[in-house]
Amino acid sequence: MKKLRLAMFISGGGSTMETIIKSCQNGVLNMEPALVIASKAEAGGREKAANLGLRNENILVRSKKELGEAWAKILLRDCQERNIDLIGQYGWLPMTPENLIQAYPKMMINQHPGPLDPGRPDFGGKGMFGRAVHCARLLFVREVKHDFWTEVTAQRVAPQYDKGVLLKIKRVEIFPSDEVDSLQERALKVEHEVQIAALKDFANNSVQEIARVKPLIRSDEIEILEHCKAKAIELYPKG
Repeated sequence: MKKLRLAMFISGGGSTMETIIKSCQNGVLNMEPALVIASKAEAGGREKAANLGLRNENILVRSKKELGEAWAKILLRDCQERNIDLIGQYGWLPMTPENLIQAYPKMMINQHPGPLDPGRPDFGGKGMFGRAVHCARLLFVREVKHDFWTEVTAQRVAPQYDKGVLLKIKRVEIFPSDEVDSLQERALKVEHEVQIAALKDFANNSVQEIARVKPLIRSDEIEILEHCKAKAIELYPKG
């Protein structure tokens, strides 16, 4: 079976990207890591990618602010020039342009550190990334006093933040002693496992979508959720 050529979009330290590249190199994942695109020059994942052997011409910085209206076309060109088959977003912060989603139908995957329920209230949306997600989840479960767990997610990419169909999810227990950083650290290891598992499904052409039967958030808890998310974004505006 042909190895899929994978592009990885990052905005930060690139720990998931690093795990994926190593998994490709040691044979755990049957894919070819062919491109890394960072949304900003200071993204630490660029150095990790270089240290793992990716060539400089395949480690790019594509700032939406600097490129302006050309940004979306350049992203697509970068992928097409390298014959990319699949795009993974790992800590990627910009909203993905629709031309890219249209060019890679059902071949784009997004990593999210919290529970999602596309189309209904959940822990996604603008400002919900990094520690803000874990903060919101901690505030919420302690307020409603049930479901003491969080959940890490692999999903399809959609034109709106975190609205893509779920592909892989896995729960992480929340302990009474947890703070934002301790929950983030424990969840990140599970995030890596979930992203690798999702990529294996793409490699094996065995992707399955997940639809929640029961809403993640009860109707009488929506106002609490929105308050917790707003507070989390206030406390962690940079994730």
